[in-house]
Amino acid sequence: MNDALREYNDNFAFMGLVLFEDAMKHVCKICRIVIPSSGHALLVGVGGSGKQSLTKLAAFIMNFTTYSITISATYSMNDLKNDLQMLYNKTGVKDEGIMFLFTEGQITNERFLVYINDLLASGEIAELYTNDEKEVIINQIRAKVKSDGIPDTRENCWNWFIQRVRKNLHMSLCFSPVGELFRQRARKFPALVNCTVIDWF
Repeated sequence: MNDALREYNDNFAFMGLVLFEDAMKHVCKICRIVIPSSGHALLVGVGGSGKQSLTKLAAFIMNFTTYSITISATYSMNDLKNDLQMLYNKTGVKDEGIMFLFTEGQITNERFLVYINDLLASGEIAELYTNDEKEVIINQIRAKVKSDGIPDTRENCWNWFIQRVRKNLHMSLCFSPVGELFRQRARKFPALVNCTVIDWF
């Protein structure tokens, strides 16, 4: 793990982590959580407990690219939709492994969690693509579906695409248990708890 941390620091912004036993256990847990298809981690702990840093190290060890949205005053549902389409393209069409790091500080609009809930539950996000956009994706992957020995019907192609997204796109949700918000969100968006593996910090 020290080797991985050294290599990470050579390639990305420096993380001055001290890898004591608990920190190493959390890295191992995060790695284990994201190995299976649609494996998503819900990291619960107060701010500054290392949730994001340890996620980045775990993703690096797993050869995943870490991706996080950049929140600004104008960031809207449409921007989140565009970011998710980009992630789906990389994981579903290009077959790249991605760790989508998402923190409660990035929830500037509660409706963001509607998309996140769908992503966690089934990988199929309602309204993410128009029919024309779906056609473009289906045409991009048709040859790959055929080479897997699957009849390249429209439905088969789309299911193949979603399965590949589920295999390659993993979420690490970093939330704090302080206050009422976490409880309310877990009630409104059950996939936050039902479709993740919880790691308490």
